[in-house]
Amino acid sequence: TPEYETKDTDILAAFRVTPQPGVPPEEAGAAVAAESSTGTWTTVWTDGLTSLDRYKGRCYHIEPVAGEETQFIAYVAYPLDLFEEGSVTNMFTSIVGNVFGFKALRALRLEDLRIPPAYVKTFQGPPHGIQVERDKLNKYGRPLLGCTIKPKLGLSAKNYGRAVYECLRG
Repeated sequence: TPEYETKDTDILAAFRVTPQPGVPPEEAGAAVAAESSTGTWTTVWTDGLTSLDRYKGRCYHIEPVAGEETQFIAYVAYPLDLFEEGSVTNMFTSIVGNVFGFKALRALRLEDLRIPPAYVKTFQGPPHGIQVERDKLNKYGRPLLGCTIKPKLGLSAKNYGRAVYECLRG
């Protein structure tokens, strides 16, 4: 959709795209926008139940990569309505999920992402702020890190508690 004008509320992504031989860059860019938003590889009966136009990603600009004959930067705009508020997982699953296995492309790389203030404001962050967390932990002058306990399944409550204790102890 080259005539599309981006909005201040759009999430903007810049993808480095290497189309398969014979696939025009405009088609590859449009495919990235569709596959990473509302598009699918087949027709589904639920397509007619809503106006996908409100949710679809739009490739609004394509430019060649200097010094690379087969690579292009595809600029894609995503409407905020496509994403769940406060969910970075939802946003990244959509934008960089299944699209990387798309057959029309030889290679794809997310080069840049602009997240608008309207979406950033939906992330609540820690309820008390970093200073309160540091005071609770009595840890200052170094980063605070978290971890995922492994294995995620199968530990008894006692062993899980022990693993959590060791993690928190540092």
